[in-house]
Amino acid sequence: MEQLLKVGVITSTHGIKGEVKVFPTTDDVRRFKKCKELILDTGKEKKTLEIESVKFFKQFAILKFKGYDTINEIEYYKGKELYVTRENAVALGQDEYFIADLIGMEVLDEEDNRVGTLTDVIETGANDVYCVETGEGGEILIPAIKDCILSVDPGAGRMRVHLMPGLTD
Repeated sequence: MEQLLKVGVITSTHGIKGEVKVFPTTDDVRRFKKCKELILDTGKEKKTLEIESVKFFKQFAILKFKGYDTINEIEYYKGKELYVTRENAVALGQDEYFIADLIGMEVLDEEDNRVGTLTDVIETGANDVYCVETGEGGEILIPAIKDCILSVDPGAGRMRVHLMPGLTD
């Protein structure tokens, strides 16, 4: 399982005092208010950054990190991803999973026949949809609802599903 979970991407600087605009890749942008530090992947190294302040603008979080007080100090990080450790991640409810834990999972049907590998999660307004790549190069889209998802075992890397009529046609 991944130990770092992506929560955002720095899209641009904001002002001249070292703030950055972050596009959240988490389902709750307000999570940045509770977060004390983030891990920045520079491409060469991972740096721990302490959050000094958080504001919100439209769908973005505006973050200020301690020790970065000018636009020149922070502009190098445009386009870089921000992570939290699994210990600092938000608590999950029952039947909730981190997308990073689902990607790559083996998907089986009710009779333990291999359906394929979960390759992506599409987040829609109503419910998520799991993209499963089949062995024949095809793709099946499975809604993440109780009628279809029978069990998920992140430790074993397996998901058991019920393929409703019409999903494989």
